[in-house]
Amino acid sequence: MLAVEQWAEIRRMALVEGLSQREIRRRTGAGRDTIRKAVASAEPPGYSPRPSRASKLDPFRAEIESRIADDPRISAVRLREICTELGYSGGKSIFDELVSELRPRYLRPRTFQRTNYLPGELCQFDLTEPRAEIPVGWGQTRRGYIVTAKLPYSRAFAGALIFSKRWADIASGMRRCLGRLGALPQKLVWDREGAIHRGGGLATVEFAAFCGSLGVGWIILDPGDCQAKGALERDHRFVHGNFEAARLFANPLDFQDQLDRWSDKINSRVHRSTRARVDERLAIERSSMRPLPEPMPRTEARLTLRVPPQPFRFDRNDYSLDPRLVGRRVEVRAGQRAIVAVSLDSGEVIASHHRCFAGGQTFTDPAHQAALDQLRGERKRPRQPTVEIRPLARYDELIPA
Repeated sequence: MLAVEQWAEIRRMALVEGLSQREIRRRTGAGRDTIRKAVASAEPPGYSPRPSRASKLDPFRAEIESRIADDPRISAVRLREICTELGYSGGKSIFDELVSELRPRYLRPRTFQRTNYLPGELCQFDLTEPRAEIPVGWGQTRRGYIVTAKLPYSRAFAGALIFSKRWADIASGMRRCLGRLGALPQKLVWDREGAIHRGGGLATVEFAAFCGSLGVGWIILDPGDCQAKGALERDHRFVHGNFEAARLFANPLDFQDQLDRWSDKINSRVHRSTRARVDERLAIERSSMRPLPEPMPRTEARLTLRVPPQPFRFDRNDYSLDPRLVGRRVEVRAGQRAIVAVSLDSGEVIASHHRCFAGGQTFTDPAHQAALDQLRGERKRPRQPTVEIRPLARYDELIPA
């Protein structure tokens, strides 16, 4: 049979270039009849459906359909046994195909219904990525993520901007979302995010410690079980299409401020599913939830090191430490707003910097620079030679008159 590409090429030569049948035959090697049919046909070549032939199953079709109508879950093996007793001698494959075609007509399809949630029972968490990168200053933008949270009973929503999927950042987003919702649910629901799930349906040590500090349980969903978090999954489309659309953001703080105000707005509307105001149902839900603990669990990234002679690097930026403490052990606490260094032997704060999410920057505390200049000056100042000064009488004794 003539290939579609060759059919199209023959028609192009004839209808566009105006070539003769002889020239087309010379170029393509196709026969005269093939060229004539290709030019005359506006439809690409293809196999026409073959006429159906009688099947060995035709005499038993009514019996099979009757048995399935009586019991839609009857197995194909049992149906073939019955038909074999009645004289069927065909194969297994064609028999199973017919059963698969007939069974859905009598078997009720699987359907889903809305889940009923108790007040304060669950809080669903997830991550979604903004469509555009977030301006972070110094002419740079950075890929961000939004930790989203929703109480399924009231449909109250909260979100927090973060810039990585590391545990410290996700925990900071969860802490902020719970603070916005204003109370603790019985369980936190997550899918198998890397910082949450360590395999086999088990929580990571950090996530379990966070939930233990709050006194809440957790649910880690099975792979592909998107229905279990459907109340929140639908909000992600709403975030992209309603919140992000036609909005400009100056920096991460502006993004978070606009997100908070947008969340307050949608939490004061009448939800189409519950037919009630979200904030009114949230007030009811909070009455059955435990209050947030004071203080909330700390979520900063913490690491211990000895003060190096050069600035300390974190998240692509350099931050100064007190040069007078070089070699001493300190704990660096990196949060979403600040990076703080605390001396382990005295407990004093030796550095405090504003957290920067841009890259390639160096931040030096003026006090650290002054201390460094002082140390450099002491090293450069020349030492005066020590000269012994003796009384003149000593020289009189040594030198005779």
